Amino acid sequence: MKALCCAGVVFAGLFVLAAAQDPLGPVHFRTGAGFHSAMPLGYTVIKLKPSGAVVSILSLVECPEIEGAQQLSEGLRATVVSPEGVPLKKFPRIVSFRITISLRKTILDPPESSVETEETPQQFLLKMGFRLKIYNGLHVREVQPTSVSNIGVPATIAYDERVFRVTFDVGDAPVTERLILEALSPQGEMFTHFAFKLL
Repeated sequence: MKALCCAGVVFAGLFVLAAAQDPLGPVHFRTGAGFHSAMPLGYTVIKLKPSGAVVSILSLVECPEIEGAQQLSEGLRATVVSPEGVPLKKFPRIVSFRITISLRKTILDPPESSVETEETPQQFLLKMGFRLKIYNGLHVREVQPTSVSNIGVPATIAYDERVFRVTFDVGDAPVTERLILEALSPQGEMFTHFAFKLL
């Protein structure tokens, strides 16, 4: 999985194009210091076997409550503060991810890994699953989605790209924890992940 760090603004354009079928409109990214309500998390390119189809998976987090928040200092003294300067102790309870899964050649990178599946490439896109793992040091808890919505082309229409909004209730998650979104094959096997953290 490729993280979107300094190149985030460049790759944001890929997410806008990939999410163009969202009836709620395209994603609009803000740039500048601090956290934003929509932020790219990265992308993965995989090959399906035995079909040989190449699939791109792009992920972003949608969390309006963190717009304008900033991390101060580093290490043990690191804190996250709101735009008003108030320290944030917890993640927003509801966190959503927008996942674009595409058979189009939107990314030129070669596949990083392969996934065995009996599904056709189009079925693979529709039958993917998701789960969230929340890490606190060596402790981990698993959270299932509260909703998975197809916000792109309806599933009844054959298409080479799908866009999902996956929403989780993370409960009382301290900002020191790490959220890892895992993408699952139709067989339930994790084949890539995307990390979201505030500290």
